[in-house]
Amino acid sequence: MAYKLLSVLSTIALARAAVIVPGASWTDTEGNVIQAHGGGFLKVDTTYYWFGEDKVLDSTLFHAVSCYTSTDLETWTRQNDALTPISGTMISTSDVVERPKVIFNSKNSEYVMWFHSDTSNYGAAMVGVATANTPCGPYTYKSSWKPLGADSRDEGLFLDDDGTAYLLYASDNNQDFKISMLDANYYNVTEQVSVLTGATLEAPGVVKRDDIYYLIASHTSGWDPNPNKVFTSSSLAGPWSAQVDIAPEDTNTYYSQNAYDMLLGTNGIYMGDRWDVSALGSSTYIWFPLSWASGLPVIVEADVWSVDLAAGTYTIATGTTYEAESGTLGGSSELLTDSSYSGGEAVGYLGNGGTLTLNNILGIGEAQWISLYYANGDSTWRNTTLSVNGGANVVIQQPSSGGGHVIQSVPVKVNLKNGANILTFSSGQANYAGDLDKIIVYTTT
Repeated sequence: MAYKLLSVLSTIALARAAVIVPGASWTDTEGNVIQAHGGGFLKVDTTYYWFGEDKVLDSTLFHAVSCYTSTDLETWTRQNDALTPISGTMISTSDVVERPKVIFNSKNSEYVMWFHSDTSNYGAAMVGVATANTPCGPYTYKSSWKPLGADSRDEGLFLDDDGTAYLLYASDNNQDFKISMLDANYYNVTEQVSVLTGATLEAPGVVKRDDIYYLIASHTSGWDPNPNKVFTSSSLAGPWSAQVDIAPEDTNTYYSQNAYDMLLGTNGIYMGDRWDVSALGSSTYIWFPLSWASGLPVIVEADVWSVDLAAGTYTIATGTTYEAESGTLGGSSELLTDSSYSGGEAVGYLGNGGTLTLNNILGIGEAQWISLYYANGDSTWRNTTLSVNGGANVVIQQPSSGGGHVIQSVPVKVNLKNGANILTFSSGQANYAGDLDKIIVYTTT
């Protein structure tokens, strides 16, 4: 869909540096959209390395495993590609390489990458391994195979405190989830240590906190999101607890799927993907704080936030809220009432002739983040247009929110003049937009 290409709209400033904005299109220090989907992370000294799938060709087929570096988790620089296709192997441009994860083998002073290795129809269900002497490599491909003779699709790695490494993987046609120990070189698995039979889990990550292991994973629903879960155990061998939601169930993990999970002081960071199957390269990243305040990791919803790595803390930005019902309704738009809406009201039937204008939106004279809180009960994406002070329309994508009365937010960055601004929604679009509950305008950029 042409509207997905937000970068062609000059009024949008893409997210780079300073803050984390879940769902925005993030760019690197060269201004290019970050291509690191299904990612894995590695810290070496004070530098973080982000490995992921380069989906710039909007295809499931292998293009490259990218490598980005950062010292603050907010500003990322692209380095050389860590892994590139090799014809005649299982990592050719006709094959699939997904969810790359890298760990360091201190015995061999070697970086070892594992990934989901597959054919284009996902029929091979293998793992692949590659090695390098430096974090970004380039990596030398070793081989692909079925671990212990069984399927492996979505996978992850976990390196325990004693240096023992484990493969986390969806197996047996995605019906069972397994954890197997790696050998001393991290080249192969040696034994299965745990199996969650019939769990139908994928997209796994494990963090260890206060000697408890937390397994975070999604269930299987193709490219569509579902409620991601957490399981706990005092041992990777289990037994594992019953599953518990890490976010309100009806939000489908804020329309995302887990990719990696990282500790941050006594808290953590959920690092997920918001897949856009119609344009995979435009898929965005959904990172949220994880809080253990309830005893289990729970996502803390945040439109705009930042981390202090030295302190091991995070800060959520605050903004100014403007209720949709306080604006001027135009055309066929209608006022909606329901307890799920902020203030009990929202504006619906936007688009296809229905508009909403919000006056006196205060700006600071520069590009600012605005979060649109909306409901889209469709299983497919909607979008809305936004015009600032009579300027050109910006198109904002609105994934399914999980129900007609389930509210989620999407970000957009636009230039607001100092003082009062006029925002007009859904003008000039033939399709229906999501119902608009409110907007929040942020000054933290």
